[in-house]
Amino acid sequence: MARHVRASHIETRTSRLKLQVAKKPVFVKVGPGVSLGYRRNVTAGTWVTRVADGKGGNWTKRVANADDFEEANGSSVLNFWQAQDRAKTLARGGSDEGDGKPVSVAQALDSYELDLRARGGDVRNVARIRVHLSNTLASKAVALLTFRDLRHWRESLIRKGLAPASVNRSANVFKAALNLAADHDTRIATRTAWETGLAGLPDAEQSRNVILPEGTILNIIDHAYEGVGDAFGLLVEVAAVTGGRVSQLARLEVRDLQGDRADPRLMMPSSRKGRGRKRIERRLPSAVHQPSWHAAPLANPSPRHGRTS
Repeated sequence: MARHVRASHIETRTSRLKLQVAKKPVFVKVGPGVSLGYRRNVTAGTWVTRVADGKGGNWTKRVANADDFEEANGSSVLNFWQAQDRAKTLARGGSDEGDGKPVSVAQALDSYELDLRARGGDVRNVARIRVHLSNTLASKAVALLTFRDLRHWRESLIRKGLAPASVNRSANVFKAALNLAADHDTRIATRTAWETGLAGLPDAEQSRNVILPEGTILNIIDHAYEGVGDAFGLLVEVAAVTGGRVSQLARLEVRDLQGDRADPRLMMPSSRKGRGRKRIERRLPSAVHQPSWHAAPLANPSPRHGRTS
């Protein structure tokens, strides 16, 4: 077991509550280049770690609340001995960050967004996490995340009414961001917190193989043109004909329409689903829906789904 440092003025709640309320923490050295501080607040005090950066400076990071008015739970509320261990965990090892500070959840999401951009992935996945992230969780160091933190976050999505499949997709994106952070920071010694706290909900995926009648598709396209506008109508019509995702249709370029051929065709950008580096390629849709109302050649487009006016 790691040795603990004694500090009579802050190691018990009785002694801590005798201190004056102050913005500046009271520090005690708990290891080489590592100090644990206690900030006396009007309410529960907070534990702070201060770590020397080896260049004459240091960085500080909030650790958790002190057990001044409630029992320590090993996560958000720590006693003096637990706070020492947590401070040493934060200081141990190193990261790719230039200042040596532990990576926060918000920074992990920023890094994951950059990684997605570099690989051609969908950065909107990160936005879906940020919108459900509290300031407290966003500022917390990844190395200090607990099962309770992440399970509470997953349960908050359920309380907001997200479908189980949406909860699982969000949890998977969050786990990917945290895994990337762990790859670059040796202080993150375990990934158990998010592997268990963000575990997928069972039976969340339900197949929806719905085939709409041709008349219904025509009505949807007509309403898109007439109710919204030509641009949206064209988007809906191309989606109906090709079966492409909206994200694919949004990346279509003029050169993708090969209208000077004997058999005019529309080349579709590849989907960004799946793992690994995303290389966008142009190809024919694997299953192009060619209903009777799309008989007009692509090289001679008409105002509404292939029909002459």
